[in-house]
Amino acid sequence: MKLSLIAALGLMLATPALADWAQTLEAAKGQTVYFNAWGGDARTNAFIAWVSTQTEAQYGVKVEQVKLTDTAEAVTRVISEKAAGQDTGGSVDLIWINGPNFLAMKEQGLLHGPFVADLPNAKYLDLDAASAASVDFTVPVEGMESPWRLAKFVFSYDSAKVADVPADMAGFVAWAAAHKGRMTHPDPSNFMGATFLKQALIELAPDASVLQQPVTEEAFAAATAPLWTWYDALRPNLWQGGATFPASGEVQSQMLNDGEVDMAMSFDPASTAAAIAEGTLPETARVFVPKAGSIGNISFVAIPYNAAHAAGAEVVANFLLEPATQAHMQNIEVLGSFAVLDPARLDEAGKAAFAALPKAEALPALDDLGPVLLEPHASWMTRLVEEWAKRYTK
Repeated sequence: MKLSLIAALGLMLATPALADWAQTLEAAKGQTVYFNAWGGDARTNAFIAWVSTQTEAQYGVKVEQVKLTDTAEAVTRVISEKAAGQDTGGSVDLIWINGPNFLAMKEQGLLHGPFVADLPNAKYLDLDAASAASVDFTVPVEGMESPWRLAKFVFSYDSAKVADVPADMAGFVAWAAAHKGRMTHPDPSNFMGATFLKQALIELAPDASVLQQPVTEEAFAAATAPLWTWYDALRPNLWQGGATFPASGEVQSQMLNDGEVDMAMSFDPASTAAAIAEGTLPETARVFVPKAGSIGNISFVAIPYNAAHAAGAEVVANFLLEPATQAHMQNIEVLGSFAVLDPARLDEAGKAAFAALPKAEALPALDDLGPVLLEPHASWMTRLVEEWAKRYTK
C-alpha cells in the first residue's frame, strides 16, 4: 500500500506529460503489440525481432510482427473492422506506413492520436512544420504517425573506373556524353526509375514548390518542360541508346557489379557498403548525391484508432526513437538504415552511440548526404510515369 501511495504521489508531483507517460507504461505492461510491417527484408525482420526482446525486457511489452506483402493489407483490415462496428479491440496495433496509405487512414478517421508529441523521445526529432519528420509525401503528419527510419536517394559508382561524377542532375547530360553507354536508370514503372525522374524534376523545374500540390495539367506542362529537354539530350547516350532499361535498382546494381554500367542508384545510403560486404559490388564502389541534396522520405509507424494495445504501441514507437535504438538500427552490421533523429538535439550519450558505429569507406556520413528534398505530391509521380511512357516507349 505504501509503495502505491508513493507512486501516486510521484505522479502528482511529475509534470502532466511525465505523469501521462507513466500511466502509458503501466497500461502497456503485459501487452503484445501486433506490428504490421512489410516482411520482404530479412534484416528488417531481424531488427523487429530484436526490438521485441528489448521492449519485453525493459517494459514488459512484446512485439509480434505480422509480415505483409503490401501495407494495404493492414489498412483494408482496419477499414473492414470499422465497417463491422469494431471500434475497440482491433487486430492491428502498429503499422509501418507511408504516403497514400497514411493519407487514406487519416482522411477516414482510422488513426489513433495525435500521439507523437507525447512520446518522451520526440525531443530528439525536428518536428518543424516543413521538416521531413512532419510531412509524409506532402501530407502533414500532425502527430498521427511517428518516424522510425530514413530512406534517401543516392547514386553509387565504381571509383576504380570513374574519376568524376556529376555535381547535379543537369550534369548527367555531359557525363553520359563523355561516358557513352555507361549510364542508365531503372524503368520508370519501377519506383527507383520514377525517383530518378523526380530527382531531376525537382532540380530542373522553374518553381519546385508547385510539386508539393496535387498536379494540374497546366502546372505539369510548365514544370516538366525543362525535364523533357534534359532527358532528350541524355537518352541517346544511355546504355543501349536508351532503348531498354533495367527492371529495378537491384538489377542495375548487378549491372554495375558485372561492369556493364558505371553507376547504380538506391534509396538506401548504406546499401553500397552492405553490398561490398556481401561481395555483390566491387570494393571500389562509392556513394554520391547531388550537391543540392536528394529526395528523402521517412518511414513512419501509425496506430489504428481501434488498436487493442494502443499503450503498448506507443511504447514501441517511443523505443524506436531511443538514440541507442536508432544507432543500433544504423549499424551497417545490423540494418544500416539511417536515423531519423536530429543530430543537433542528441545528448552526449546519444552522440557517443553514433560515433561508435562501425565505419566503411563506402558508407557515407549523414553530413555527406546533403539536404533532404521532399517527395513531390504522389499525383506527380503517376503523371510523370505516364508521360515518360507516352514519349519514350512504343
